[in-house]
Amino acid sequence: MNKSSFFIVGKHAVIEALKNPRRKVLIIFLTEESKKNIHRDSPSQNLLKNVKVYFKTKKELDKYCKNDQILHQGYVAEIEHLENPILKEFIKNNNNLTFACLDEVTDPRNIGSIIRSAASFKIDGLIVKDRHFPDESKIMYKSASGSLEHINIFKVSNINTTLKFLREKNFWVYGFDAKGDKDLTEINWTGNNILLFGSEGFGMKKHTEKYTDFLVRIEINKKIDSLNISNSSAIVFHYVMKRKKDLD
Repeated sequence: MNKSSFFIVGKHAVIEALKNPRRKVLIIFLTEESKKNIHRDSPSQNLLKNVKVYFKTKKELDKYCKNDQILHQGYVAEIEHLENPILKEFIKNNNNLTFACLDEVTDPRNIGSIIRSAASFKIDGLIVKDRHFPDESKIMYKSASGSLEHINIFKVSNINTTLKFLREKNFWVYGFDAKGDKDLTEINWTGNNILLFGSEGFGMKKHTEKYTDFLVRIEINKKIDSLNISNSSAIVFHYVMKRKKDLD
């Protein structure tokens, strides 16, 4: 294993990495059964071409995820990091953008689920704080189910500075909070938007809240305190992107 590589596990995470021409896959570990599945599910693509493939038993592969309490499904890969796009360069050549932004969301399962939803509903990218993003987490890759290969991840050193910069570039910043003044469905959702989500346990920081234009809520049963962040984000992504499509 070299310094720039790391391991991921799980069928969808590994297969989508193999399909991504920008992703360097160094080694694949498969069981005999998972090899058959790759050929059956992708008969027109030789996904294992030019990749070192080693066949292992299920028990041999268990060591790659025994500390993470996840299943490898017979698929383990050693991969290198993708080259992340630069936010300032990306917005120069694009408009009508919608980004999700995570303010100290730390659970890799939640982050993976958010990435999966963001990619599914065609969010233009995810803004994360560099030192809080678990970019070599097997749990995150497994939870994202291959979606990390299909979304832009913008790593920044400071979320507040980034929000300030984007506001100056004609982005509206919407912070999602149960106490928000506006309901999700009351907003037009045109132009460039940032969908800001706070941490799982404490929500949005007061200091970060100062960089929002609106606080927005999702209307739910009054008897229910709140939604999990991965559920909330999926609802928001679906509604916002459908609304923007309807307005085009």
